[in-house]
This record gives sequence, structure tokens and C-alpha cells, in this order.
Amino acid sequence: MNKKIDSISKIAGRFLSFSSSRKFMVVLFATISSSIYSQQIIKGSVVSNSDGKPVSNATIKIANSKVLVESDADGNFEITASPDDVLVFTSSDFDSQEIKVGKKTLFNIKLRRNLNNIDEVVVIGYGKQKKSDITGAVSVVKMEDAKKTVTYDIAKQLQGQVAGVTMQSSGEPGGFVNMKIRGITSFTNNNPLFVVDGIMVNSPGDFAPGDVESIQVLKDASAAAIYGVRGAAGVVIITTKQGAKGKMSIGYKGLNGFQFAPKKLSLTNREQYQQITNQSYLNAGLPILSGNDPNSPYYINNVDTDWQEEGFTTGQIQNHSVNFNGGSENLSYSINLDYFKNTAYLNTPQDFERYALNANFSGKKGDKFKYGGKFSYTQSDKENFNGYNNGSVLVSLIQAIPTMPMYDSNRLGGFGGTDANTQAAISLNVLGYNRLIQNNTKRNRFLGDFWAEYEIVKGLKYKLDVSADRTTVHNRLFNPESDLGWYYITEAREAQLDVSDNSLQTTFINNLLTYDLKLGDHNFNFMAGWIQQRDDYYNHWSRGVGYAAGTIPQLEYATARDTGEYRNVVTTTSYIGRVNYNYNEKYLFTANFRQDKTSLFAPRNNHAENFSFSGGWRLDKEEFIKLPDYIKLLKLRGSWGRLGNNTIPVYSWENTINPFANYIFGGGLQPGSTMITIKDPNIKWETVESTSAALELNLFNKLDFTAEYYTKKSYDMLLSVPLPFSSGGTPNNIVTNAGDMKSMGWEFTLGYRQNIGDFRLAFNANLGIMDNEVLKLGENNSPIIGINSRTEVGRSAGELYGWIAEGIFQNTADVQGHATQTNAAPGDVKFKDLNGDGIIDDQDRTFLGRSMPKYTFGINLSATYKNFDLSMFWQGMAGHYIYNGTYSSLMIGDLTNHSTDMLNYWTPENTNTNIPRPVKNNPNDNNRPSNRFVEKGDYIKLQALEIGYTFETDKTIFNKVRIYTSGQNLLTFTKYKGYDPDFISDGLISRGFEFGSFPNPVTVSFGIEANF
Repeated sequence: MNKKIDSISKIAGRFLSFSSSRKFMVVLFATISSSIYSQQIIKGSVVSNSDGKPVSNATIKIANSKVLVESDADGNFEITASPDDVLVFTSSDFDSQEIKVGKKTLFNIKLRRNLNNIDEVVVIGYGKQKKSDITGAVSVVKMEDAKKTVTYDIAKQLQGQVAGVTMQSSGEPGGFVNMKIRGITSFTNNNPLFVVDGIMVNSPGDFAPGDVESIQVLKDASAAAIYGVRGAAGVVIITTKQGAKGKMSIGYKGLNGFQFAPKKLSLTNREQYQQITNQSYLNAGLPILSGNDPNSPYYINNVDTDWQEEGFTTGQIQNHSVNFNGGSENLSYSINLDYFKNTAYLNTPQDFERYALNANFSGKKGDKFKYGGKFSYTQSDKENFNGYNNGSVLVSLIQAIPTMPMYDSNRLGGFGGTDANTQAAISLNVLGYNRLIQNNTKRNRFLGDFWAEYEIVKGLKYKLDVSADRTTVHNRLFNPESDLGWYYITEAREAQLDVSDNSLQTTFINNLLTYDLKLGDHNFNFMAGWIQQRDDYYNHWSRGVGYAAGTIPQLEYATARDTGEYRNVVTTTSYIGRVNYNYNEKYLFTANFRQDKTSLFAPRNNHAENFSFSGGWRLDKEEFIKLPDYIKLLKLRGSWGRLGNNTIPVYSWENTINPFANYIFGGGLQPGSTMITIKDPNIKWETVESTSAALELNLFNKLDFTAEYYTKKSYDMLLSVPLPFSSGGTPNNIVTNAGDMKSMGWEFTLGYRQNIGDFRLAFNANLGIMDNEVLKLGENNSPIIGINSRTEVGRSAGELYGWIAEGIFQNTADVQGHATQTNAAPGDVKFKDLNGDGIIDDQDRTFLGRSMPKYTFGINLSATYKNFDLSMFWQGMAGHYIYNGTYSSLMIGDLTNHSTDMLNYWTPENTNTNIPRPVKNNPNDNNRPSNRFVEKGDYIKLQALEIGYTFETDKTIFNKVRIYTSGQNLLTFTKYKGYDPDFISDGLISRGFEFGSFPNPVTVSFGIEANF
């Protein structure tokens, strides 16, 4: 019985044991099956967030595993993963991104470009270099930030984006942009050299900003020396969009916006104007004008024109571009079509319109031969503003008197004007003037380039690059017979048509030889080149005078005609060389050399040698320095270099002789010649030497910081110095090498980027601190006089200069007790006797403030959350003063219109004021240049604010669709009384003088971006 029980127990035990094993196997099989069946095939694409282009060779990895794949040439990928897996997307130059799979099987990933990538390869002069290996002062512009500025000119987009770069611009459609890098280096030309896709140009205004892929700014001699005499004022390297292998992608960007004047000045209306003007006549002992006299039958009380209301309107801006991009393994292309139009916010026909085409291609044949090129064509049409005798349109507008009507059908042309007897004001109806005059500029530019590169042996490459850049400009100005008031009558015999056609063709032939050599940890890059340049300029002009009203404005219908032409050719030959060396990416060294020879100078001075040296030390690569892992880059660098400047007119070294200066001698007319202008035969290149030292730091691959100190000295600057009248020259001065100057300063940049789940934040800021000092001005150091400015040795260039106002004369005793001030009377401005000689004259003028900003800065903030994005850009300047010529023109107290501040003018009953009495003809010259009109130029602007939303797409039609709204110049914090503290001027000697520059408008726009 017990045995039976034992047998049953054994059988039961075995069954139970088998049953448990089977249960375990079943559970294990179910688990494996569940795991297998829960895994799924995940498909998708990886594109760039900025432009929707496919990102090839991106790595897609399952977190905490070894499973990974790469995206193909079109950015597509396929991977097997389970819902609980996390996919990690990485690619060079982009931020990594992590996404949990969940239930989705299709992912369209948009990677954001990593703007703090220290291994990014950037374009430098005649080559490329890894960002971390650069030893010169090269600033890489963050294009995502720069493109928030809506403009027709690429240069304008750099405002506030780069430390040490200052910008002046205006609100005129198609207007000029004045750019300086690290201050002034010359009294002739301080605009930097622009290099577009390797081709040197004087200005980038003909190229579409939306087609730009990258911008680098070369700020010191080490970086710019390879451009020799063209690089003294700095170099801006612009690279347009290049083709990428993969199927064709199509991108469209469209923008429409509205523009408004940023503010209005407080001007007097009819009654206020008549009150002040009448008082000015009474103070001068004159009877008031009949048009302003309430007791006269000619009294004007039925016209009260608000000229700002008449003049300011809503301008429009639009920009549309289409880009085609794609290619194969052996040939890629990028074609960009762009249309831009901007109508003025002034109620006149002035506008700017441009069509642009840019095509780039590159390819290869085998492993040794590469080729590429570009074709660019631009056509622009600009209707120009017209100021009387080149005066300011804006000042004419605000000085226009309110008793002048906008329209008057009784006057030829149909626009209002003033009467000599009843109003007497020289007041221009500038709105009518600009509608009557036809002033048009048509500009066509063709740029073609082709290059081929062949690897002779491993590492040794020869590159031939041939380019031609041709610009033709047609100008047409017609001033018809018209009547705009007693002072502004154009008679038929004065009506004039000016037509000119000019062309400039620049041809380059570049022969470059490069050699890359690696010996263990020693890395060398050698470059040598021979460059030939030819500039052909031609101008033909014609003038017709005498057009009665209604006459067809063509030259053949003029009663008198004149014509002429001019041409010149400038040739330049250059030899260049560069050596880049690094030891294990730890010790870095660069040397540049360039010799230029040009026909601009006399044969004995027609060549110049420029060179530079720079070095860097990557402390983060040193083993003996134990740095934390989060320090990804710690670099010290320094440089020294010398550059030249040849921006002088042709034949500046040859005297001009008039061979037809006949004279009477011996009772008859004798042939003779005379000297017209005297030139310095020994004129030579200007020279600029610069030194810099910098610290670069990168933490966590998220935070960048750079601090740099620089000095920049200019020698042999070209100046116009006086000559004795006995020299026979007219004018009696000569341009020669006679000036020295230096600039010095600090530059700081800070960048930070952080991703927190679906939230991404980016911050970029820069600060420039700059001082300037003039060291020499000719043999006698004679100062240079500008518009209310003075440039003097020992001070900065273009400092404001004038008298010091110290109050208002209150009575006759006050006048008599003061230093002699001719024609002064109670109510006039009292000027300070600075030299104490008892006479107020020119010797009592003094410096009123520096006109160059000491501080320039820019701050970019951007954030995205899921599909929403927000960005803002703040920019400003500080530490400088502005002479407010616009305000001064409204404080004359005579016949033109006034600021409402004039209503507080001095009277015997109103003595507690700083506003002088209005008086006809201003005998005391109350409006002379003085501190009355000098104001702080400090400002902070919200230059750009943009909000956008990106729609999810299934890639059947669109890769990306984004809509946005943006604003420009929305807020300005300043104490400046004028329209805009950011104004256009000469940027040199008279930089601080503001006189009716078109203020930068407030712009509100709406846009869409779509990638197919």
C-alpha cells in the first residue's frame, strides 16, 4: 500500500514538475511572442527645421541599445522598434532629438541646426576651415536670427548680429546701407569688401537676402589679409544656397507687409504758425505779412495743411521667392527666383522693385575632378526721391507752412505753393515736387562664375576660377515746367532732361594651388594663388534743356542739347599665399601673404605687400590641464597683420592740365596751358595694422562665450591738405598721404541653447566697445571741419563742435554786461565766452560730444514649443551724441514752419524759458551750431518680433508649412527728439549730423513658408 502510495506520489510529482515547466514555457513563449508582435516597422523622414531640406546620413538609434540605422539621401529611414522604445535622432551640425515611439509608425522629424557647433566648417578667404581651428577674428552670423530682418539688402541683416559691426540705414525704399567693421580706417572709404560665393563685390544690394545660406565677417588683419588692399575695412563672406544630393525639393517663401512712419513731430498748425511768424516780424520792427494779418483782406484762414498727415501714408513691402534644390551623387544644383517690392510710406510715387535669379551648381567626375559655378541676374527699378538742390525731402516736408495748400489748380502742375507778397515764405510743396519730377534708376546686373578643381596627386589640388560681373545702370531725370510757388517756378527754358548710361564690368581669373599634408599629429594646409582682375568703366550722358509744358520728354525735343562720355580701365595683379598648421588640433598657426599691383598708382608706388600671423592654443586638448568634461572648448588666440587700402579715384597721381588756356601777349592771342588740379605724384597705399587677442569658451556644447581685445592703426591715410594760392591749383588743396588714426576696443559674444522636452530656448548676445583717436593730420595737424563737427589730433574723428548756450538775455543790462555778442538783444540766446577775450566769435566754439557710438549691442531670443515658435531681436547703441539738424530747422522762428516748442518763446512776460524770441532774419544767429541741438544718441530698439506656427504634414505634398507674423522697429527707447536715432549719414567726418534722414519704418508683415 505504501509502495503504491509512493508510486502515485512519484507520478504526481513528475506531472506537477512537467506541468510547471510547461507553464513556464508557455509564459516564456507568450512573452516572446508578445514582444515580437509588439515591435513594428517605424518609417519616416529627417529634415532641417529651418528650410525643410532632407538630412542625409542622420543616425536613428534606439536608446540604450545597439540598434541603429541611417537616413538615406532623401532623409528617409526605416527601423524596427516597440512602443516603449525611445528613438534618438542625431546628425552633425544639428541638435539631437529624442522621441518615444508610442503607437505611431510614421515620424517626420525636424532637426534644429546647432548654432554652437564648434566642429562646424565655415568659409574663410579662398577656402574653408573648422570653426574651432580658426585663429583670426571671424564671426559666424546666425542666419536664423539675421533673417528676421525684412530688407532688400543683405548688409542690413547684419545690424546688431555681430560684435564690432555698426550699421546706419534709412527708410528709403532701396536706400543705401552704411556699414563699418571696428570703426574707421580711412577718410575716403570705410565700407567693407563683400565676397559672394567667392567673388569680390563692392555691395551686396543686388542679391536676394533669402537666398543666403551663411555669412562670415572677417574683422582683423589675420582673417582679411588674404584679400590684401581690398580687406582693410574688413570682409563679409556671403555664401548662397548650394545644391544637395537627393530628389528635387521646392521651397516657397512669401511675405506681405505694411510700413508706417515711426512717429510724428509736434508741429504748429495755422494759428500757431501765424502767431510765431507775426511775432518774428514785430520783434524785427517790421509790419506783419498780409496773409497772416487778421485785419487784412488777404488773411489766410481757410487753409490749414497738416503736412505730416498729407505726407505720411501706408507703405507696402512684399517678397516672394521659390527655390529648387536637388541633385545626384555627381551633380547638384540650387536655383532661386526672388521678387521684392517696397513702396514708400511717403505719399509720393517713390518705390523700389527687384527681380533676382541665382543658380548654383557643382559636380564631380570620378574622385579627382570637381567643378561648379553660378549664374546670377538681377533687374531693379528705383524711383528716387527728389530734394530741391539735393536737400532733404523730409525737412522740406516738415518746414512746409500750414497756410500753403496741397493742391492748387491755378498753378501749372496742379500743386499748391506760396505767394511772395502775402506769405513770403520759401516753402516747397515737396510732395507735389516729387510727383512732378521723374527720377528713375534702372539697374541690371549679371554675374557668372565657373570653376574646376583637379587633384594632381593625393592632397595636391589645382583650381581655376573665372568670373565676370557686369552692372549696367540707366538714369533718367526729368524736371518739367511747373509752378510750385514764387521761389519754385521752373520755366520752360529751365525744364531739363538728364539721361546717363554707365556700365562696370569686373573680370577675375583665379589660379589656386592647395596642398594638404598630414605627418602624424602634424597637419598642414598650404595655399598659393595668382589672381588677375580688370575693371572696365564706361559712362555716357546727355542733357536736354528747354521743354514747354506738354512736350514729350525726350532728348530730340529739347531746344538745346549736350552730351559726353567717359571711360577708364583699372587692372590689378595679385599673388597670395597661406599656411595653416595645427598639431593634433591643439596648437594652431596661420600665416597669410598677398602682394597687389595696380594701375591706380604711379609705377613706383603701384605695389604693396600685406601679411599676417595668428596662433591659437586649445587648452581643452592639453592632457596636463585637468579640465571638467563639460568644457568642450577653451582656446586662446592672437593675431597681428597688415593690410592696405587703394580706394582712390583713377589718375589721382597725375596733374590735370587745360591745354586751351590761351592768353594775350604781344598784342595777340597766344596758345597756352594752365594747371587745373595739382596731384601728389608720390601718393601711395593707405596701410592698416591690427592686433587682437581673444578667449573662446564652449560649455556642454550649449554655451559659447568669446572675449576679444583689438587695436587697429591706420597709417598714410589720404587727406586733402591746403596749398598756397601761388601753386596755381583750383581748388588750392592736394590729396596726399598725411593722416594716422587708431581704434581699439573689446568685443563680447554669448550664446546659449537648451532643449527641455518639447520646449527649446536659444539666446545670443553681443557687445562691442570701441574708442577712436586721431594721431596725425598732415604736417601741421590742421583739423578737418565737417558739418557741425571737427576732427582733431588727440580726439575721436568727427566730434560735434559748436558754441555753448548758457541761457537767454533777459534785459539790456544783461546784454551789455556779457561779452560782446553782435546784434544780441533781450530774448536772444546767450553764448559762453570760453576763451575769456570778451568777444563771442569762432574762437568760443568747443567740442560738444563724440559722434561715434562707444557701445553697440544686439540680443536675440527665440523659443519653440511643439509647433509654435517665438523670437525677438533687440539692438542698440550708446555713448554718442547726435546733432539734431531736423529739430534745429524747426526752431528758426522765421517764415518756415515751427516746432510747437517755439510757442514757449521768450517775451518780457515769459522769461522762465530756454526758447529764444522769434525774430525775422535771426540777427543774433540763435540757431548757430550749439549744444542747444546736441542730444544723446543712445537707443534700444525692438528690431524684430516674430510668432509662427508649423503645421504637421504627411509628406505627400509638403515637407513643411509654416505661417508667421512679424514686426520690425516696433519699440524704440531713446531720449532723442528726432524721428529716429538710427539714421544714415556719411559715417565719417559728419557722422553725428542728422538732417532729415528717412526714419526706419515700423513694419508689420505676414508670411508663409512651404517646402514641397
